[in-house]
Amino acid sequence: MKYAKMIGLGLLVAALAATGCSQQSSTPKAEPKKDAGKKDEHPPHGEGPNGGVIFDLGKYHAEFTVDHDKKECTILVVDGENEKAKPLPVAAKEFTLTTKETKTKEGKKVAPMTIKMLPKDESGGKASKFVGTDPGLGNVADFAGTVLGEIDGKPSQGEFKEEEHDDHKHEKK
Repeated sequence: MKYAKMIGLGLLVAALAATGCSQQSSTPKAEPKKDAGKKDEHPPHGEGPNGGVIFDLGKYHAEFTVDHDKKECTILVVDGENEKAKPLPVAAKEFTLTTKETKTKEGKKVAPMTIKMLPKDESGGKASKFVGTDPGLGNVADFAGTVLGEIDGKPSQGEFKEEEHDDHKHEKK
């Protein structure tokens, strides 16, 4: 009888432990705030001086544009956030631009690209215009991606996104 009580007590403890564990995992956890851990995001920038999208590139602003006929894209470092922004030369040797997969208006898949962006207006070790080419840029699509590089010897990164494709936005003025 003594052993039966001990076995019964052991089974009861095991059952409670198993129930307690399953109750813990089914108890909803407090959800973190949606903005927790995110940087403060400011409103989107305006259209750039060449009709492209302005984005943050480290502590600077830059404009992303595409010339589909040349299969070429340009990153222009600028001193502002809109069409009145002027080129701003910075100490940078190159950038790496990586696009995400996208689709044309007609639904054709455009594969991700990694493009080396080299200075085109270098003077005194500084440049504001960086250009790269890739056959995929011949597709008329809304591109989004990341730009990585060093400005003034410090790592700089930015994310850009063209939105609501409109043919005139993709043509240089």
